[in-house]
Amino acid sequence: MTNHWIDLKNADVVLVMGSNIAENHPIAMKWIMRAREKGAKLVVVDPRFTRTAAKADLYAPLRSGTDIAFLGGMIKYILDNNLYFRDYVVNYTNAAYLVNPDFKMPGQLNGIFSGYDEKTRKYDKKTWSFQMDDKGLPKKDMTLKDPNCVFQLLKKHYSRYTAAKVSDITGTPKDKLLEVYKIYGSTGKPNRAGTECYAMGWTQHTVGTQNIKAMTIIQLLLGNIGMAGGGVNALRGESNVQGSTDQGLLFHILPGYVPVPTATLVDLKAYNEKNTPKTKDPKSVNWWGNRPKYFASYLKAIYGANATADNDFGYAWLPKLDEGQNGSWLMLFDQMYKGKFEGFFAWGQNPACSGANSNKTRKAMGKLKWMVNVNLFDNETASFWKGPGMNPKDIQTEVFMLPCSSSVEKEGSISNSGRWAQWRYKAIEPIGQSKPDGEIIHELYKRVKKLYQAKGGKFPAPITNLTWNYKSKDKEFDTHLIAREINGYYLDDIFDPKDATKQLGKKNELCTNFVTLQADGRTSCGNWIYSGSYTHKEGKMINMMARRGKSDPTGLGMFPEWSWCWPLNRRIIYNRAAVNMTGQPWDPKRAVIKWNPDKLDPKTKKTAPGWDGDVPDGPAPPMADEKAGKYPFIMRADGMGAIFGPGLADGPFPEHYEALECPLQENLMSKTKINPAVKLFHDGKDGSPEDVFFSCDTRYPYVATTYRMTEHWQTGVLTRHLPWLLEAAPQLYVEMSEELAAEKGIKGGESVKVKSGRGEVKAVAVVTKRFKPFKIAGSTIHQIGLPNHFGWQFPEDGSGGEAANLLTPTIGDANTMIPETKAFMVNVEKI
Repeated sequence: MTNHWIDLKNADVVLVMGSNIAENHPIAMKWIMRAREKGAKLVVVDPRFTRTAAKADLYAPLRSGTDIAFLGGMIKYILDNNLYFRDYVVNYTNAAYLVNPDFKMPGQLNGIFSGYDEKTRKYDKKTWSFQMDDKGLPKKDMTLKDPNCVFQLLKKHYSRYTAAKVSDITGTPKDKLLEVYKIYGSTGKPNRAGTECYAMGWTQHTVGTQNIKAMTIIQLLLGNIGMAGGGVNALRGESNVQGSTDQGLLFHILPGYVPVPTATLVDLKAYNEKNTPKTKDPKSVNWWGNRPKYFASYLKAIYGANATADNDFGYAWLPKLDEGQNGSWLMLFDQMYKGKFEGFFAWGQNPACSGANSNKTRKAMGKLKWMVNVNLFDNETASFWKGPGMNPKDIQTEVFMLPCSSSVEKEGSISNSGRWAQWRYKAIEPIGQSKPDGEIIHELYKRVKKLYQAKGGKFPAPITNLTWNYKSKDKEFDTHLIAREINGYYLDDIFDPKDATKQLGKKNELCTNFVTLQADGRTSCGNWIYSGSYTHKEGKMINMMARRGKSDPTGLGMFPEWSWCWPLNRRIIYNRAAVNMTGQPWDPKRAVIKWNPDKLDPKTKKTAPGWDGDVPDGPAPPMADEKAGKYPFIMRADGMGAIFGPGLADGPFPEHYEALECPLQENLMSKTKINPAVKLFHDGKDGSPEDVFFSCDTRYPYVATTYRMTEHWQTGVLTRHLPWLLEAAPQLYVEMSEELAAEKGIKGGESVKVKSGRGEVKAVAVVTKRFKPFKIAGSTIHQIGLPNHFGWQFPEDGSGGEAANLLTPTIGDANTMIPETKAFMVNVEKI
């Protein structure tokens, strides 16, 4: 989230699209209801009339996989009706930048951008560049009239997204479409704010990243980034998804979103040169220019005294990716399916049900020599070898089960969707032989290191040189010591380079925050964005995440003394965009920050210019200060919000493409049907038979999507073992419209078979008004939906049904490779 849960109450308009907050985040829904109590409008756009929609002021249906068409139409509506916040757009975004005149767009090239290579399915982005002046800065047209400026290119690109065309693609009635656009477009004024709440309904598509990019463009046009009641807000599906991503869960990032090195970067200097953005604009903060400090401090945290300047702080020991290597979920299981792995740790997950194209996932695990399942319960993954369609005699995989503790049986922090890191105490001791995950990892590390020390190995240094100082006087494994290592330590006395008398950090104390981290090995920090979360104050260690203060000075619900929020306890990121050029709030009634020329220092009792309110995105004066003023988007090298985004794999502007499997013969927007930059695991001729896909195939005529329900969680491993929850939702069901049910002769409560080109599941038919047929280009298109919480292993009698992911295809987003499980084609037949 750019903002946070409580901040939803500050919005004038809440757009829920790509999520179902009332059912999947029911506690947080109260903040939207509080906004409505103050007069806010709730708008819900979803293929299904959800419980969130039942509370909405306006509901609009759309066919799964057509969000970009819907949002592209909104962009056109905002521009055509001059609803954009001009001062914000001109001064705080790259709308005025002039783009390379050789750049061409999908309207000119039949659905693709310039630079496309059909053989590699990749873009050469040379033409996606900006025109530069003699100072090396992007040329600008502050009038926004130059035909090559971003603003005019945006207008040209989305001029094709007429309301009629968008309605034909999405199935959203034109009147509903325009009503949504009107309501949300009303927030492009200084005294109004709109927010968007999305989840996997946006991300799990072949255009998932571009779905979010499209909404970002809208929020930048309307001036809703940095504002209270604004932002683009991801609703995480589990209480610590944000935290695990922050700590480097994904294959291509280290903790703190620092890039994983590639093998071609042979030393630390080469790494820093490639991965440190530069700017020639003195008004740009370019905060990622500090990356060498964060990376060196990370290496010192993991390798300690073994990391020295002479050995590049252990850079050579850090695992590297091959150039172009992709280690995402789909790729891992594809390689596993091809026999490229011997072993696999399934830690706190259930890929036999959660993985797209689960039949392929299960077959892949059958080609392993061994697998370790770390979980609270036996599940479909641990027992895959005896599941449906499996012959144990044919499977060589040896499976080990390590029982782990639940969240209430261990101490530590979670970081929620709003980036709030909150410390949780241990309620009860672990049950039976189960252990907290950290203790299992701790024991595993000790044994692996001992083996390396005793027997050697091809490359033992990355293991044997690690620091592992997590044992305290009272505990073999102390979570507090990990939290402190993540925060970071001063390994030497640190003084201000501009004032040698001013000490910034004292040797052996916890770092104050990441501002004082060094690139020369004098600081350690396991994750720079968490520096400040566990620190020293007046000689005492303070766990900032454990704070529970309830003061709310601004009245906006930021609660700065409750827990701790990265970065620097900042509750709304890019908050410098919430003020005008002189530092005064666009909306004084919702002032996130405000420049105060006479700010009182409570310690010295002296006044000096500074910011009031939330922790600002840097202490520099506002932009109007010609000498010291800075741009608001500090994490970007140019300091501007990116309407034009040349960094993405599939285009600098979002473009509508159909899902891999769709009901249409053609893309109604262009001649390019699917995202041209996605990796195809099967091209229709070559590839694994497990990866085939079926589009416009009469055998699979209905659009399907998957979703969650309140009664279950993830694949149901935890909730299916709780009798009261299982009683509330005992088995897999499929929702369908009354019209489709009548057409198929299906009644509510009857057993049906849902089948795709990859698998089939048995489900109970739920005939409902929540789905309605779509009118797509004059044809009737039906859509159905299935929850994704079930599997064969429990209940033990198999009555719960199977995993909905047996139906989904092997395909992912062009940027992140997240699987497309929200739009695919199936058939439904009565059993």
